[in-house]
Amino acid sequence: MSYKTIYEEAQSSFVEKKSEFIGHIAPVKTAEEAVAFIERIRAENRKARHNVYAYILRDKNTTRYSDDGEPQGTGGVPVLDVLQKAGLTDVCVVVTRYFGGVLLGANGLVRAYSQGCRIAVNAARIMQMHECSRFEFSCDYTMYGKVSYVLPDFEVIKEKEDFADVVNISVLVKAELCRQFRDKITDISNGQIKLSEEPNLEADFA
Repeated sequence: MSYKTIYEEAQSSFVEKKSEFIGHIAPVKTAEEAVAFIERIRAENRKARHNVYAYILRDKNTTRYSDDGEPQGTGGVPVLDVLQKAGLTDVCVVVTRYFGGVLLGANGLVRAYSQGCRIAVNAARIMQMHECSRFEFSCDYTMYGKVSYVLPDFEVIKEKEDFADVVNISVLVKAELCRQFRDKITDISNGQIKLSEEPNLEADFA
């Protein structure tokens, strides 16, 4: 199981016919976190005419959006569409509009809010999250050569390599590769390496 989300909050802006559009994006895990982010952006932009938003959550497969006073279908849906096409989840985007006095029309609003979301996504750091396990084990220096040779085959994330009397190693392995990893380490060490596994973790393997 894997999914794409973002690492941290980001924002970007542009001006379209004297209206400023500011795209804000944040990682969120729950509807409560999404609402809190939306309310914070509203509070920080009290003079803005609109704060259009959309969010997508893995929790209960939730999607929500709002046009926040713009004509129906011209704000929230375009923002949601950009997020869905980007393949992102556990994210919330608010596109703030400071009205510049020039009407954009329905098509112009759709393009502007889509662009507001797109530039926020582009400003963010994308993470490809995978379910994984942490494996911790120790080996002597002779065995370390064999272990280090096979680790790249399993796309591991190395968390620790502590060189003392023995080599103490901690790695993250994608859930779908864990069984093969255990079998391989057992095989090359003739069962001498004892693995400690911590399952049901998540990590960015991008």
